[in-house]
Amino acid sequence: MNEKKMSLSAIENLLYYDSGLKGLSGVSNDLRELVSSNAPSASLAIDYFVYRIGLNAGMLAAALGGLDAFIFTAGIGENSVTIRARVAEKLAWLGAEFDPSANVARKLLISQPNSRVQLYVVPTNEELMIARHTRSLLLKDVSRVLPQSIA
Repeated sequence: MNEKKMSLSAIENLLYYDSGLKGLSGVSNDLRELVSSNAPSASLAIDYFVYRIGLNAGMLAAALGGLDAFIFTAGIGENSVTIRARVAEKLAWLGAEFDPSANVARKLLISQPNSRVQLYVVPTNEELMIARHTRSLLLKDVSRVLPQSIA
């Protein structure tokens, strides 16, 4: 703050909106925009993103003594055919055999039948999980003040 003479809100903006993929690319923090961009910096950001996933998958595989499966989920994992293909390439050394046609067809299983590491796409529903957790917390609080037969 002192060196750059930045306010707290400017630092928040830098960290929340202008760092990460946006900081690397100078284009966007949205992978869809980066994939469709011709900017070399967008390509760099994607390369780094995929590299970090591969790096962390390798560390987890080492810690666990191997992998049985790798799951693609949430916004990017569920929706980006390109990123799934790029990440799958990084997992080949672990025995993941990618099925490009299953990936493009948006199947749930996107690895070859003989793959040692299965590759899955698992849809998420964050809103449903938030609602379930909220309901659970509310019911716990209600059960403290209401008789058990009502809660």
